[in-house]
Amino acid sequence: MIEGLAACFAGLADPRATRRCDHRLIDILVIAVCAVIACAESWEDIELYGRSKQAWLKSFLALPNGIPSHDTFRRVFMLIDPDAFEACFARWAQALMGKVEREVVAIDGKTVRRSGSRRHDHGPLPLVSAWASDQGLVLGQREVDGKSNEITAVPELLDTLHLDGSIVTLDAMGCQKQIVERIRAKGADYLLVKANHGRAFEVVREHFARTCFGCGSGGRPVFDAFDKGHGRLVRRRVFANTAVGELEPLHEWPDLRTLLAVETIRGVTGTGKVEAEIRYFLTSCGDDPAVLVQAIRRHWSIENALHWVLDVTFREDDSRVRDRTAARNLALLRKIALNLVTRDRRGRASQRGRRKMAAWNDDYMLRIITGQVQA
Repeated sequence: MIEGLAACFAGLADPRATRRCDHRLIDILVIAVCAVIACAESWEDIELYGRSKQAWLKSFLALPNGIPSHDTFRRVFMLIDPDAFEACFARWAQALMGKVEREVVAIDGKTVRRSGSRRHDHGPLPLVSAWASDQGLVLGQREVDGKSNEITAVPELLDTLHLDGSIVTLDAMGCQKQIVERIRAKGADYLLVKANHGRAFEVVREHFARTCFGCGSGGRPVFDAFDKGHGRLVRRRVFANTAVGELEPLHEWPDLRTLLAVETIRGVTGTGKVEAEIRYFLTSCGDDPAVLVQAIRRHWSIENALHWVLDVTFREDDSRVRDRTAARNLALLRKIALNLVTRDRRGRASQRGRRKMAAWNDDYMLRIITGQVQA
């Protein structure tokens, strides 16, 4: 009955001495996912959910010795290999994806703010995630080494993803040649914010200042549109330069085709206040500029539809789980729950509302975990 969800854990080794175990690993994992969907935030919450729903869970789980204690949930998630768990998740998430032409895969980092521990001498847990912005799915997660930064975690994350034909977007931290090479090797195009590599950035900025933004430059935007909403009027102008061979500091960037300058002019209605910002992008895409503008805007959905949801709806930053392995595995449980809840697109309820419905209605929970809610 739950084969689809069980596929998320296919190949995940049980880290316990199985002869002495009272509870099956698959039972522990499925109860934990259902509990997190149903708004559980701690090991105690997960146990409470399991005991409250034991009769229903027994209809499709073995539960040879009933519901595990919260200490059992905690110990198991401290023992599960997070690398193996994330690899299983990536395979499962990829299977959920439909066919979307030029899917925009945004990659960005987030910190689980209250997961640090002075006793264990480590700070809050930093994670980098991949987000399929058109389909609203988390595709993968990797921990950022506390001694480095996202530059080392992003290539590891890319290795777990199938990206053929996608546009991969990253902020300035990911604007690195070795990351670009990895993206191209995966059969995808890149679209990166350019705000580092001092000399190269200055050359790009000077070029656009001279050809597009300077007095009498004559540069015309390839895209010029107004967007009104939330008390603001926003004008976006996009300038493109395909003659990248003229800028010597950019010669080493793999398959670089176009430089973009995006000028955003915001006016707040009724205040007379106007703000202007110019951002620069490097891309290997040969798409129409309107497609690239949309891809740039979709990149920021990882903040609004993933990071914000994890913070506000799943209360991730309030989690006090401080064991590094357990915190990382619990973060992945939230992403499994998010992917499952997000697939229900038929109703008008918010994600918080859908989670509450699943907590109250066992039939609806079953439809979520078996994937029968997708429109």
